Amino acid sequence: MYSLPLTAKTGYLRSMCTVVILRRPEHPWPLVIGANRDEMPDRPWKAPARHWPDRANTVAGFDKLAGGTWMGLNDYGVVAGVLNRPFSLGSHAEIRSRGELPLEALEHAEAKVAAQALSSLEPLSFRTFNMIIADAHTAFWLRSVGGEAGKPEGCPVEIFPIPIGLSMLTAWGLNDTFLPRIRFHLPRFQAAPPPDPESDDWFAWETLLASRELEHGADPSGAMSVGGDVGFGTISSSLMAFPGPERPGIRPIWRFCSGRPGSAPWKDVTLG
Repeated sequence: MYSLPLTAKTGYLRSMCTVVILRRPEHPWPLVIGANRDEMPDRPWKAPARHWPDRANTVAGFDKLAGGTWMGLNDYGVVAGVLNRPFSLGSHAEIRSRGELPLEALEHAEAKVAAQALSSLEPLSFRTFNMIIADAHTAFWLRSVGGEAGKPEGCPVEIFPIPIGLSMLTAWGLNDTFLPRIRFHLPRFQAAPPPDPESDDWFAWETLLASRELEHGADPSGAMSVGGDVGFGTISSSLMAFPGPERPGIRPIWRFCSGRPGSAPWKDVTLG
């Protein structure tokens, strides 16, 4: 799998959202997701809701600056989230906002169909990105790297399956343990009891998403929950669980922390 050279990675980056995804197909809750959003503290946003009258089936956070979202789900049980790739911050008048991408994905009723649809995008229409698109059946991460680290500018959006088990995605590759954040925290999530929606027990993952612990010698941005003293911060957090297809009538669950986890309360997002 393509990976950036060591010298590029050691340059690090200053905005790195994290998504933790647990896939267990035979479980009553086959898909569980935890996500921290790292962003500039003064960028305005709204908590997840049905913000778009022309997208009545979509519940998502709302980026007031560009009008899109970083993560959302739809009434068909598809979840989509976008992450910046390294060194790709900023906007451009001639480039579309990456916040449009989850909204486009959530127009589809199946994750595999959404992933295929987004893979046909013109890559130069957006700055480079990673995405997750998943449902109770399948899960994918998408990567757009056109012009990055020697990749040709016309490089198409790539699709990779997310394997069964627990994985983490940041601005780099899936489960890329070169990064201190993944190297330190991935084993901690793997060892922790996963959320139990049946008993409303989310404690272990809430604690890990709020963790400010670091690998010895790591940059402060290697924590799961990052303070604003490094130029950006963890400004919200999500926990999601999706029921299996054999449980009709059971809705997904989205718990949202509207602030830095560990410092702000968790509340259920209204999906009805």
